[in-house]
Amino acid sequence: MNALSLIAPEGTNLATDKVRAFIAKACPAEEYRGRKVLVIVPDGTRSCPLDVVFRGLFDQVGAAMAAFDVMIALGTHQPMNEEAICERLGITDGERSSTYKAVRFFNHAWDDESALRRIGVISKEESSELSGGLVAQEVPVEVNARVFDYDELMIVGPVFPHEVVGFSGGNKYLFPGVSGPTVLNFFHWIGALVTNPMIIGNKWTPVRRIVDKAASLVKIPKRCFCMVVTPGDPAHGGGGLAAVTFGDPVSAWDAASDVSRRVHITYKDRPFHTVLSCAPKMYDEMWVGGKCMYKLEPVIADGGELIICAPHIHELSATHGRYIREIGYHCRDYFTGQAERFAHVPKGVIAHSTHVRGIGTYENGVEKCRVLVTFATGIPEDVCKAINVGYRDPRSIKVEEYANREDEGILYVPKAGEMLYHLKQRPAWAREM
Repeated sequence: MNALSLIAPEGTNLATDKVRAFIAKACPAEEYRGRKVLVIVPDGTRSCPLDVVFRGLFDQVGAAMAAFDVMIALGTHQPMNEEAICERLGITDGERSSTYKAVRFFNHAWDDESALRRIGVISKEESSELSGGLVAQEVPVEVNARVFDYDELMIVGPVFPHEVVGFSGGNKYLFPGVSGPTVLNFFHWIGALVTNPMIIGNKWTPVRRIVDKAASLVKIPKRCFCMVVTPGDPAHGGGGLAAVTFGDPVSAWDAASDVSRRVHITYKDRPFHTVLSCAPKMYDEMWVGGKCMYKLEPVIADGGELIICAPHIHELSATHGRYIREIGYHCRDYFTGQAERFAHVPKGVIAHSTHVRGIGTYENGVEKCRVLVTFATGIPEDVCKAINVGYRDPRSIKVEEYANREDEGILYVPKAGEMLYHLKQRPAWAREM
């Protein structure tokens, strides 16, 4: 189906009544009478006014449905408790026990085999074709078994530039959102092979093709509301909706990613030797806080330093921390040059490592990374040294020493992780890859 789009004039946000009217047009209540729908939404690590679309959708069709339930597309993130889910959806305590009392909440359980169902296989030939020849292997595809209890899946989530898939959103809320680990590790590794700077902010990437292929094996009707969030501080007009699109997950994502490319990419004239990249509180561990590097790697000068400033982050990853401590943070070539040594480590973890550490080489046993990555977090200095990143005491960081100094080669980003920064002219190191 062709996507429906509602786009705000540049520099403005969509009014809530306009969004509600758009939802009513997209989802006539009569079409949902007696149907069971599972709404799949992101966790708290993706900023968007999710409550606006969720509440509007419930008010439009909830009363007509036999079931209107919510699943949190965690990927491998930590589960959310009911209080956190209600906050995410804009549901008050009173509403939970009245208006929304019949709505069930589910956290995806990626590591529970009993919660997954195998739905097919991506063959070696298909994986080779989809990845552009990077990888040729058979990949079992598993998804949360609960999705088969419903007549329709309704994906609701934002679209941003993304380090693995190019732009987030659409079918990505199925894979890896509610998928098993095998396909998740597979396509994250392909993203790492392509590298973050070569994939982020591009639409039809090898990983996107694999995600859409996996989603095609889910033989349930699927619809999707994609949101494009206006950048900036909510106190100054940011965090609203620049656009909402609706359709099947591919067409809705396609339309939304075009808007995201316009509003979520900032172009700079020159690279910076120092970047202070400050993580918002929604990034509570380095597994997601690494986005503060991903979105800024393209504008760091050769030999420059990116500082991830996040005093509130004290953990590498609750789920994958033991592997990260074992392997540390290194460039892609460090791992491809020693494949057997790291064969036991999930490829998704290795991919995360390479994205945080950035572009580099590994020749004759010597690793040379293009830039220095430094953690100014609650992660201790000895741990930082052991995992191959720099350390600064976050208490030593004075924001005023970094702000308003772009003409000196210093970039300060107060809320990093979602806006992508690119150079107007492609740098030499990128042209050589």
